Amino acid sequence: MSVSGKQPFGWQGQALHVNLSTGTIHSQPIPGEWLSNYLGGRGLGVRMMRDYYRLDPFDPDMPLIFAVGPLCGTAAPTAARLAVVSRSPLTNTIYDCSAGGRFAYRLKQAGYDALVVTGTSSRPVALNITADGARLDDATLLWGEPVSATVRAFANASSVAAIGPAGENGVLYASIMMSEGNAVGRGGLGAVMGHKKLKAITVKGDRKTRVADPDRLRLAQQDIMRLFRASPVIFGELGIAEYGTPALVDLMAQRRMAPTDNFRKTLFANSSNYSGPAIRKHFAARKDGCYACPIQCKKSTPQGEHLPEYETVSHFGALNRIDDLHTIVKANTLCNEMGLDTITAAATLAAWGEIRGEFPTATELGELLAAIAHRNGDGDLLALGSRRMAQQLGHPEVAMAVKSLELPAYDPRGAYGMALAYCTSNRGGCHLRAYPISHEILRKPVATDRFSFAGKARIIKIAEDSNAVIDSLVACKFSFFGASLEEYAEALSAVTGHDYSPQELKRIGERIYLTERFYNIENGFADTDDILPERFFTEEGSSGDGISINPIDRTRFLEERRKYYRIRGLDDHGRFTDSDFLGQQP
Repeated sequence: MSVSGKQPFGWQGQALHVNLSTGTIHSQPIPGEWLSNYLGGRGLGVRMMRDYYRLDPFDPDMPLIFAVGPLCGTAAPTAARLAVVSRSPLTNTIYDCSAGGRFAYRLKQAGYDALVVTGTSSRPVALNITADGARLDDATLLWGEPVSATVRAFANASSVAAIGPAGENGVLYASIMMSEGNAVGRGGLGAVMGHKKLKAITVKGDRKTRVADPDRLRLAQQDIMRLFRASPVIFGELGIAEYGTPALVDLMAQRRMAPTDNFRKTLFANSSNYSGPAIRKHFAARKDGCYACPIQCKKSTPQGEHLPEYETVSHFGALNRIDDLHTIVKANTLCNEMGLDTITAAATLAAWGEIRGEFPTATELGELLAAIAHRNGDGDLLALGSRRMAQQLGHPEVAMAVKSLELPAYDPRGAYGMALAYCTSNRGGCHLRAYPISHEILRKPVATDRFSFAGKARIIKIAEDSNAVIDSLVACKFSFFGASLEEYAEALSAVTGHDYSPQELKRIGERIYLTERFYNIENGFADTDDILPERFFTEEGSSGDGISINPIDRTRFLEERRKYYRIRGLDDHGRFTDSDFLGQQP
């Protein structure tokens, strides 16, 4: 097995462990069995959490894990990414969040597949990592600074990961920002970093990733690129390479599934104000993206201001009834500077707006976001996220969240696979765990009936396993609008020297998914958490143009959820039948 050697092909074979309580730093080999059976990124992080998943997210011993994948640092497309893994203070679930930029590539060049941060510093610090070692520096003068000022303070670093005031102040949905503008956005892992008093991490390195068969990798890379170019979703006239993810704004409006008025409606008449073409027209958007990525789906202004993605424009837009594009762009920039997750911030404001009978106005938005980041005034309550905020105000029914994670910008009444996937997601109401929008809306790889539950249990299970693999490689999900696990299995085999089949990768994905669910069940989660907010079962969306957006049939939903549990090998309530599940895993 190639991973048993001195330095395995594909991996560096080392993790950097940093204890902020004691100030100790050391490198430690990662067992080859972990690498081959969990790959990297999300999977490796989940495996590393086995001894810690019961800890409170703010316990000093709780690890904050940054993990890259075996394809990072090679010619395999879209793999210069990493996953950050810990336990979420927002959801209390096991949590991973992926980000691009250059940080992952530099961490691998520094000689590490993973960075494991534990402990809590007595003062603000910055962690500086190079191929020659790592050190902790005082960062007291940076505490309170926004992300851009923090990044500028480390101008000599190749890449920086930093938190803003939101992470410092314990906002439960604080993000970790990369110096290139990418965000570890969801789940509040920036608050975990802030609780440890870790303001920033810098990385620089020059080590190569060993590739077992460069010629085989070159052919795999060519196959992947050929499929990218053939994909209308990626490189089509209206694809994400041209307009970024806001290309979805008009499509979701046409399908009448754009969450509006805190999910009370599913159509916002003025959504075209912030569509992909509108952003290009008003901001002269240029292509931007992750290190060496051929897609370049991110967009920025000629001055370098990062422009918002689909979820952000839709939730600051339709969900809060704001149709001014410049206000939405400013809100996105402010969230990046403060280190706030845009989806949860916008959804929490929308729920608060429904409770008080008045959504935030365009002129109020900036002040409210700053108040959240600094936990001033109403911001202190809003910093808790929609579920806790709504409960404290006596209206838990207005929180549009699953497992306390606010739903993104796909109304589940318009896509029943999405309805099921929101609920079975281990990290909460997330669209990316199974991404059924791919087949229910974008018709990739084949179209399915979006208003039917038939067959969705098995489809969601397979997609969750596949996406667990993608998150562990760590490749961009947009790649799979063109390529498939077959092409990435070939690239992984070329890099590592071990022949991985798509079926073997799916078994790895299943192991990762079930491990996460086991952690959650052990921490008290149950089938009562695998459910949508009541609104989606009792209220209609915005029907019209021959499309009916009806309430979801609860009986049919629960029937399909039971099917899903059985396909997973769980009992009818989603529980494990073998209490020694973890003991049987590598």
